[in-house]
Amino acid sequence: MTNEQYQEAIDWLFVQMPNYQIDGQKAYKPGLDNITKLCAFFGNPQDKIKCIHIGGTNGKGSSSNMLASVLQEAGYKTGLYNSPHLIDFTERIKVNGKNCDKEFVFDFIQKLKTIPEDIRPSFFEFTTIMAFEYFYQQQVDFAIIEVGLGGRLDSTNIITPLISAITNVQLDHQNILGDTIEEIAAEKAGIIKNQVPIISGDENDSVKHIIREKAIKENAPFTDATLIHTTLTSDLKGNYQKKNIRVVLAAVEELRKLNISISDEALENGLLHVHKNTGFIGRWFEFSQNPLTICDTGHNQAGLEYVFSQLNSIDRHKHVILGFVNDKKIDEVMNLLPENSEFYFAKPSVNRGRHPEDYENLLREAKIFYKIFDSVQEAYLAAKERCTNEEMIFIGGSNFVVGDFLEKNLEIKE
Repeated sequence: MTNEQYQEAIDWLFVQMPNYQIDGQKAYKPGLDNITKLCAFFGNPQDKIKCIHIGGTNGKGSSSNMLASVLQEAGYKTGLYNSPHLIDFTERIKVNGKNCDKEFVFDFIQKLKTIPEDIRPSFFEFTTIMAFEYFYQQQVDFAIIEVGLGGRLDSTNIITPLISAITNVQLDHQNILGDTIEEIAAEKAGIIKNQVPIISGDENDSVKHIIREKAIKENAPFTDATLIHTTLTSDLKGNYQKKNIRVVLAAVEELRKLNISISDEALENGLLHVHKNTGFIGRWFEFSQNPLTICDTGHNQAGLEYVFSQLNSIDRHKHVILGFVNDKKIDEVMNLLPENSEFYFAKPSVNRGRHPEDYENLLREAKIFYKIFDSVQEAYLAAKERCTNEEMIFIGGSNFVVGDFLEKNLEIKE
């Protein structure tokens, strides 16, 4: 297999099974019927591995990577399934921090052509079974599975894990999950299984109540991670990571109850070496010091509130590069923009990326200093030219903005 053949296979996968649909939600297929048939076709590899299930609106990626790092430090071969990827498709499926083998991905995509007509999986369903099969073939000790969207009807919900966690519940994907926090919480709580310990990291009393009630119904031991006090820190530097650390600590405690050996040293070192152990980037990721350049994938209202609040705490003039996708409510973002900043709005390169000209009326109304660019890289180069070493650059607003930036600049830096 050549690199060209691999890329052709990936391109074909995206064409056959679009990750996102511009018109409607055709790329999202709620329900477990399809994934059940798909897993059966491949021999149900998800039943042959020990899984840990992590859901939530924000923080599930950080929490799952922290926990993976801890398990690796404890000496376990650890699979990790995250989405979306920032640069390369293989980032979604990792074992001990190493991206999935491209040869395996290529071969598995070929098997797609042999799937019965009546299954017709979505992109996420196919990548989910790909992860299960890879982890089974790699004989991992544990596989940490991040929920894709929601929980109850998400294709990852086919697993029966050792433990589950819900980091938090915020407004996001309302067109699919519900209009209120409570409706979304009920969807997220759908990952709670009979007698499987569940950890809740949300401070909202109504969310806690919904998760706790579902736990009682399923006879599932419930842990409120917000009650944990700790001085442990992580190399993931966003202020919001303190909440995710508590979820990880609760998860480790539940795993210890299952006689899984995790020393305090492994816990501490795992939290401190997430970047090195799992290759996780994009969450308050410090790209450079001169000038200080930070990127963060926070993209919904709650995520951006945390990120912009931390930006406001930095006493520097800021050059802020932002971009959004078509379903983003831009007016909500305008009310959150960081202070002491000039803005560079750009279109993410994905098909559903929204060009800033579409919402320029909102930019004018916000009375901010801004410029518009056709690409994230153009915006970054313009910001870099204007930014002094006493100032800083921030890149965010969408996973795809951060992905565009890192794809163009990470290799140059390295």
